Amino acid sequence: MPDNFFNLNNDDFFGILLRFVINTTFLTILIRFIYFRYSRKEKFLFTFFLMGITVFFITSMLKSVFIEFGMAIGLFAIFAILRFRTRNFSLKDMSYIFTTIGISVINSLKLTGFPLLGVILFNLIIMASAVILEEFTLRNNTVRHTIVYEDLDLLKSAKKQKIIKEISMLTGKDILSVKIRKVDYKDKQI
Repeated sequence: MPDNFFNLNNDDFFGILLRFVINTTFLTILIRFIYFRYSRKEKFLFTFFLMGITVFFITSMLKSVFIEFGMAIGLFAIFAILRFRTRNFSLKDMSYIFTTIGISVINSLKLTGFPLLGVILFNLIIMASAVILEEFTLRNNTVRHTIVYEDLDLLKSAKKQKIIKEISMLTGKDILSVKIRKVDYKDKQI
């Protein structure tokens, strides 16, 4: 580590702190105001924030502490294997994990000759993309359910709208379509 790295007069130290504030701001927007708003999963908020902060500091120290980039990537892989191999995450949660890591890496880089406004713009593009994709999936999200239906008379193709209406009334949900997979004509004698 270079001499006087943690000296308050060191420009690198204040640069890291400024980038940390930017990183924390965008992590809060992504995790609290976008991810939590659409998923309502409180259990991952702690993990996402702590992962983002840790990744930020590790990558921001790469230039100051003589550590190879390959070793840093290896550290992230070890963290991912230790934490996430025992739990099934949805694709959406894994996307947010990757986005959290990506934002933290982008914000931690000391880009000489690259304006700070450009980094903020990249963060805003990522946030806007997350909101647009969340809204798209929210509007186009359908869920499939398997039910057992006993009125065989309604299963005729001419009465499809009637069965959709009746299943909607029974379940209290908007039914878009019905697909008949199996018909059992077993006699129900007692």
